[in-house]
Amino acid sequence: MRLKSGDRVRVLSGKDRGSEGQILKAFPGEGRVLVEGVHMVQRHTKARDATTPGGIIEKSLPIDASNVAIVCSSCGPTRIAMDVDEFGKRFRVCRKCRTAL
Repeated sequence: MRLKSGDRVRVLSGKDRGSEGQILKAFPGEGRVLVEGVHMVQRHTKARDATTPGGIIEKSLPIDASNVAIVCSSCGPTRIAMDVDEFGKRFRVCRKCRTAL
């Protein structure tokens, strides 16, 4: 999985298709990403003690990494390729315009 937290992505499928957001957390072992404002659900929670109130809490759940595309600053949603610099260090580039991400 080539997505990292902090990347700007666009949702390609599902109920939130077309919306954009930033990756808050990536789960590479599971192949899922947590995107801000996407896949919002409501959880009904019980009050644990006097300081923690109960009620309905909205939270975001992870979605599959294959359902998002990284957004390049110059050409929009794109795929990612890997390139190597002169020192042998790998870095991510846009497949369309070959600019570093």
